[in-house]
Amino acid sequence: MTGKRLIVPALLAGVALAAAVPASASPSAVRFALPAPTGPHAVGTTELHLVDHARPDPWLPDTTRELMVTVRYPAVPSANDEAPFMPPAVAEAVAASDARALGIDPAELDYGFATHSVPDVPAIPGRRPVVLYSPGRGNPRALGTGLLEQLASKGYVVVAIDHTHEPLAVQFPNGRIAPRSLPPLTIDVNKKLMATRTQDTAFVLDQLEVLAAGGNPDAGGRPLPPGLGRSLDLTRVGVVGHSAGGFTAGETMVSDRRIDAGANLDGSMAYHQATGDFGRVAAEGLDRPFLLMSAGDHSAASDLSWQAFLAHHRGWVRQLHLPDGEHSSFTDHQSLVPRLAAHLGLDPAVTAPIVGTVDPARATAAQRAYLTAFFDQHLRHRPQRLLDGPSDRHPDVRFLD
Repeated sequence: MTGKRLIVPALLAGVALAAAVPASASPSAVRFALPAPTGPHAVGTTELHLVDHARPDPWLPDTTRELMVTVRYPAVPSANDEAPFMPPAVAEAVAASDARALGIDPAELDYGFATHSVPDVPAIPGRRPVVLYSPGRGNPRALGTGLLEQLASKGYVVVAIDHTHEPLAVQFPNGRIAPRSLPPLTIDVNKKLMATRTQDTAFVLDQLEVLAAGGNPDAGGRPLPPGLGRSLDLTRVGVVGHSAGGFTAGETMVSDRRIDAGANLDGSMAYHQATGDFGRVAAEGLDRPFLLMSAGDHSAASDLSWQAFLAHHRGWVRQLHLPDGEHSSFTDHQSLVPRLAAHLGLDPAVTAPIVGTVDPARATAAQRAYLTAFFDQHLRHRPQRLLDGPSDRHPDVRFLD
């Protein structure tokens, strides 16, 4: 898992950004916001604290493996306040890290801004396909919020997973914080990391089965949103991930037949490209639909693990490319970094290594459209012409062979 397609600590490119911050930058916090979802449904959200009593934590073996997940779902409209982008301790940790990289006051980075999801409101009636989300290595699950809110507004139940001890901080319901606790990264550590992520994802799916059967998998037994369990249709399950999360999506599908379709957002499937040390998904391929999305100089043309995957894959596949985007274009950074750049007066050349030069609104709209079309076609069995070839509506996206 070497190379830039698997590095994602907060804002990246910190040294260059710090050098470009003008001395006159405003001391007031930037007004962050994510694009509103465009589907017909209001979005509800709840958090689950899940404990795998059968598994020691691989990074702290004297403890039991614990996870936090965020569930977003089509909800009854509500005038209640929306959930924050990150819980307080996570927002503080990420802001402090980003501020150090940027050379600015952490008070300028407020990651507690409101999203478009309302906590714990009732789910609307009806059974919905389920999509799991795995973030990039080092990223909190919050950095997929915009995409997942969009999917929920379109009628999906989406479940974002924090892989504990990878992000800077994971905050549990009682306020306890699990900090990053990874050893120095080597090929063996990265293999352990990917095995852990795959087990995490399968365990979350196990707990969703408990929820769908009428149980409450939350470790604290906290009340769940009315109707949430009944909304889960676990005969239609997808998985999507960014960077290492995209690798996780494929690796989980290799070993877990419950997942029907998957998408990899710019993640290599290699532990080491030069030695050909690839994951199982690259060496074996899959027999179910899979979407590859890449940006910048990354695609199968430059990634030997993607070449191996395509050679072995036995199902539906598309490779879509955002040439003017970058690695973090597939996260909420695509919306947030341009706002920060405008607030600080940064030269666009400074932010290009993070989110490229693509128009942020168009890039976000394209990702939302193609991911929704992919899951609509393969989980809802509704053919999507958008997946057949280039579209004038999304001129920034290229279809690759």
